Amino acid sequence: MGSGRFSADDWDAYATNSSYATKTVDAIYTARKLEDALNPHGVKVRESHDSADNPNSTAIIVALDVTGSMGMLLDTMAKEGLPTLMAEIYDRKPVTDPHVMCMGIGDVEAGDKAPLQVTQFEADLRIAKQLEKLYLERGGGGNSYESYALAWYFAAKHTSIDCFKKRGKKGYLFTLGDEKPTPYLRRADIERVMGPSGLELDLVDIDSLLTMVSREWEVYHLIVEEGSYARGNHQVLEEWRKVLGQHAIPLSDHKKLAEVIVSILSVSAGMDAHTVVKSWDSSTALVVSRAVSDIAVRTSSGGVINL
Repeated sequence: MGSGRFSADDWDAYATNSSYATKTVDAIYTARKLEDALNPHGVKVRESHDSADNPNSTAIIVALDVTGSMGMLLDTMAKEGLPTLMAEIYDRKPVTDPHVMCMGIGDVEAGDKAPLQVTQFEADLRIAKQLEKLYLERGGGGNSYESYALAWYFAAKHTSIDCFKKRGKKGYLFTLGDEKPTPYLRRADIERVMGPSGLELDLVDIDSLLTMVSREWEVYHLIVEEGSYARGNHQVLEEWRKVLGQHAIPLSDHKKLAEVIVSILSVSAGMDAHTVVKSWDSSTALVVSRAVSDIAVRTSSGGVINL
């Protein structure tokens, strides 16, 4: 997957025909159950492979919390986030030939029917068309975390990305939500969601999961500070920082999620953080500055530069 290119003209026509501007989130995401096309169960691999249109593909996963009050993320992604993300990547070129997969994340421990949903990697309007098929379950439970680590496990075990296999360049995995990190995954839950795993352990802890996914992916989590759980709760950022360090990113305005992701890609590519911040208008710059101020970039010699 991953042929074609995302076009602003194509997007404008599609958004107009879809009447996005006037639709509610429930009118956009009409699925009332997990769609077969997005069901990770039994999926051997999702591929981000080079093509004539995208000869130097970069795999990017944007995994959105779809529990409780987090429906606002899907609303933003459909109406503004996706076209902004693609347009700014093409314009600013922090990475080459983006292939984007979207995910929906629920809570497997709470018994959600769709704790993980996965699109294909795409580079054109098919991203938007598949995004609309996500099931906004609005589940979750009272355990203070969602199943963000299911996205990690799927990326680690069920993706094939040419950016890493051909060029040794990791893909980028962004999870977004307002709760604490997933402390572990049970083998039984993994297999309920994805099928036979081959795992010997009954429980995989978060550090092992991070080691697993980090072999081929740069992992970030954007903490949606407007969410009901994270609002005023400093422990959320503290807990994520214990796991991901500076890759735990505070997101003070969910409507700027695309701009923040593009800025992270830019800083990760070696661009000066202050220059990146100043490249946005004043309101966006405030959100981006808070997000990227602490990102650490690894140098080719293995050292770290704190920006």
